[in-house]
Amino acid sequence: MPPDTPPAGREFATLAGGCFWCLEAVFEELAGVDAVISGYTGGHDPEPDYERVCSGETGHAEAVRLTFDPSVIGYREILDVFFAIHDPTTPNRQGNDIGTQYRSAIHVHSAQQDATARTLLLEYAAQNTFGAPVVTELAPAGRFFPAEACHQRYFRSHSSQPYCQLVIAPKLARFRKLFAARRKP
Repeated sequence: MPPDTPPAGREFATLAGGCFWCLEAVFEELAGVDAVISGYTGGHDPEPDYERVCSGETGHAEAVRLTFDPSVIGYREILDVFFAIHDPTTPNRQGNDIGTQYRSAIHVHSAQQDATARTLLLEYAAQNTFGAPVVTELAPAGRFFPAEACHQRYFRSHSSQPYCQLVIAPKLARFRKLFAARRKP
């Protein structure tokens, strides 16, 4: 089980935006992000696993928990990347991945993160940024359960698989194009 508090000088960000493999692949390349863990959050089952989460029975969302250095990257910048790589307008769905486990959600770890996320969501609504209402949930960070080892660094280990090529690779390419200056060296 990962620690409940970040190391000194670091913060956590917990984000759900469809399949955790997609989010993990992108955030692993973002400068200022020290670690990315794929896992489950926001549910009621005290021992979620991939099979039960995918069934929709646990109430959890597939998510990533980032450990980041706020002196290198701000929380707002992390959210900018998050919203650029998933569709925040489709409830319980990302592309062909359908179910509550694929919902868009921000799980905040502090009042400051909450304020930043709320401000951004209001900006998106006022500007109609996505051409449809944003359905991203905003909730306090609860318990985070790391996914099984086979789900960690998934794209890195399985990049030639069809799902990785058809779904993850285009999101990674979009990130690399839009945030080229924010990538790790």
